[in-house]
Amino acid sequence: MIVIGEKINGSIPSVAEAIAKRDADFIKQRAIAQTEAGATFIDCCASVPEAEEVETLKWMIDCIQEVTDLPIAVDSPSPVVLKEIFPYCKRPGLINSVSMEGDKVDILFPAIADTEWEVAALLCDDTGIPKSAADRLRVFDNLMAKAKEYGIAPSRIHIDPLIEMLCTSEDGIAMNEEVMSTIRKQYPDIHITGAVSNISFNLPVRKLVNQGFTILAMNCGLDSAIFDPLNKDLMGLIEATEAIQAAGGVVADMDLAPIEAKVQEKNKKYVLPAYAVLGLKHEVIEAEMDEYDEYDVDALTASLLEKYPSEYAERDLKGLIYATIALLGEDDFCMNYISAYRDGEIGPVK
Repeated sequence: MIVIGEKINGSIPSVAEAIAKRDADFIKQRAIAQTEAGATFIDCCASVPEAEEVETLKWMIDCIQEVTDLPIAVDSPSPVVLKEIFPYCKRPGLINSVSMEGDKVDILFPAIADTEWEVAALLCDDTGIPKSAADRLRVFDNLMAKAKEYGIAPSRIHIDPLIEMLCTSEDGIAMNEEVMSTIRKQYPDIHITGAVSNISFNLPVRKLVNQGFTILAMNCGLDSAIFDPLNKDLMGLIEATEAIQAAGGVVADMDLAPIEAKVQEKNKKYVLPAYAVLGLKHEVIEAEMDEYDEYDVDALTASLLEKYPSEYAERDLKGLIYATIALLGEDDFCMNYISAYRDGEIGPVK
């Protein structure tokens, strides 16, 4: 997994304060922490007025490059700012981002064509964010035509299918799954990315939804993501999911011991929850229905822990299963997930 560390972003209040005060130590510490946690890129976003952005980004980039050799993801909504700032970096990184809106690709693609810079590309255009998979794939086709025109290889592109709130969806993440799977089949070498925390806006215990989504998205081809690399649970689940994928995927009554042997000791406990999510997706784990014709999550959680004793907390596994059911479109508007939280079944103990 390509990890784009998200912790140096001026939209975060503490980072905005550090930028305003030019607190270099704060920025440097965040860069060091993300490097040590396993980030691949360090995202650098100023979130200041455009007139101040280039100067601010240069200061931030200096802070980051002083303490880490990781490449930087230069992050701005302005293609003009991005074009001016990316040559300031010491080594090739990631342009974050372009889309088919306006002339963004026509400004940035020729600027990076003869470099080793990679680029994140959002599947939106002048009509806005497409509402269907077909329309997002139409934008994707147009974007790839531009990439071919300017000589940008698919392996340099990180496609962001645009991850939206789960709580407003009636079919879970079906559209995102279709978009990602189609792109992966068409372009095996392309990267698929996204801000995974977008999926959980307006939901309680957001980490559970983020975790379930990341596992399911990896199943469809996600190999790059923007998140906090200091999130040990998510990093552990990613390693566990990669190990399951390397073993050929999930099967019924799977022996998890060989998978656990492939991951770091600290992450062995994440193999079971990753298996549970993928098992529900591929229907190799059967969940019984209760008297209300709903999934009996209590029984499923208990049966999994009986078969696969794990250090992973029972309460977290139960919450992850609820989240997965919602992500798979089996819980309209996440009502059962929200009810489980309100009833004190998942999330922090009240």
